[in-house]
Amino acid sequence: MTASVAALSRRRLLTIAMAQAGLLSSPAEALAANPRQLRIDNVTGLYAVEVARVETPRTTAEVSALVRAWPGKVGIGGARFSMGGQIAVAGGLHLDMRQMASVLWLKPKERVVRVQAGLRWRDLQDRLDREGLAVKTMQSFANFSVGGSVSVNAHGRYVGHGPVGRTVRAVQLVLHDGQVVEASRSQRPELFRAVLGGYGALGVITEVELDLAENVKIERIVEPVALTDYAAHFRQRVLGDPRSVLHNADLLPPAFDAPVSTTWRRADPATPLTEREPLVPRGKRYALEQNVIWAVTEMPGGALSRASVLQPLMNARPAVVWLNHEASLDVAELEPRTRAISTYALQEYFVPERHFLGFAREMARVLRQHEVNALNVSIRHSPADPDALMAWAKEDVFSFVLYYKQRTWARASAQVGVWTRALIDAVLRHEGRYYLPYQPHATREQFQRAYPEAAALRRLKDEVDPGWKFSNELWRQYL
Repeated sequence: MTASVAALSRRRLLTIAMAQAGLLSSPAEALAANPRQLRIDNVTGLYAVEVARVETPRTTAEVSALVRAWPGKVGIGGARFSMGGQIAVAGGLHLDMRQMASVLWLKPKERVVRVQAGLRWRDLQDRLDREGLAVKTMQSFANFSVGGSVSVNAHGRYVGHGPVGRTVRAVQLVLHDGQVVEASRSQRPELFRAVLGGYGALGVITEVELDLAENVKIERIVEPVALTDYAAHFRQRVLGDPRSVLHNADLLPPAFDAPVSTTWRRADPATPLTEREPLVPRGKRYALEQNVIWAVTEMPGGALSRASVLQPLMNARPAVVWLNHEASLDVAELEPRTRAISTYALQEYFVPERHFLGFAREMARVLRQHEVNALNVSIRHSPADPDALMAWAKEDVFSFVLYYKQRTWARASAQVGVWTRALIDAVLRHEGRYYLPYQPHATREQFQRAYPEAAALRRLKDEVDPGWKFSNELWRQYL
């Protein structure tokens, strides 16, 4: 038993056990009996969770011992970019996975790697770049943890790839009793499917085995496209071109009706680079980007200036870079100088290809009607996901990633909830789904309609985690 586990006092264990058994009136009473309240924040500064204890394991054995010893609920957190309490459970044990950050082995010829779940994508990229390799699928920014990305089944701009789960070969998982199991498409496949996008419902992901890709030279192609033509443009000019590597299109306020298509295509190896750095340098300062974001969201006419002046200037020069460079972007370039008064957040909606135009128009109407302070809507695409139980892409879908600014006080949060539920109603009318890592404004009825597979997840959880030890504020609300 580790020292951290041994440090749990008998009185604390008894107090937490009584709370979980209902002998204390509420988690708050349990916390009152435990004066060491700890606050777990996420990137937005909203939805902080008060937990009873935080542990930072470094090995799977430590995770197993901590889970066995803790009598109450357990929540799991990585880089803390999920925005609505998905990383912790009130009054529970918080496992901070960020110290489990090792590359366990790398097989360059087979293009396979195995890592601890707390490893950041950027740290993995540093190792892969020396071998001429790249991550096969990840988010647009490299600050996220591998285990967190698997847990939310994240995706990026990769053409034809779908979510990160498609590149996962296997995961190691610690169950409620401390048992360590391996799950893959052939070994414990029911666990494997539920872990991809399962938000820690069944256990702790401690290791992940991933497929990799070649690091290639890519060049940027920017094309304005009519909204009515975009779906066909994507099929023919992007998905239909085998050179396409990354793609997204931006819809800008206030109209959100003029997509700017940006595709990174595989370049001829002889094409000279416009950026010599193989990866985005660490520790860069992004004062200019921060000032631009402030100006377009706070100054009169800021949104129009971005669409007519800033966006064309940003894309005017040719760009030829290594894939690893474009994949190693740092979220610091989006980070405001302060989140005391305002914060920036994301939402995402997935709609079948046939509903692209209808949802795009309705989304724009809702954003204008509620005067949402949106910076942009980024459009991506994903093929159907055959792996995840709680898949957000049951068929080929376009995704709409909304990046917006909101004030931090309660009234502003309530207003965001109103228009968020309107957008969720809109995506459900268009046979789509909303993404779960963000603020939990959906009603329980909206959640059930979007994810009817939750019933199967409940049944599996009853079998695998009969005491429902693993939880977080997302699952407390909806599962």
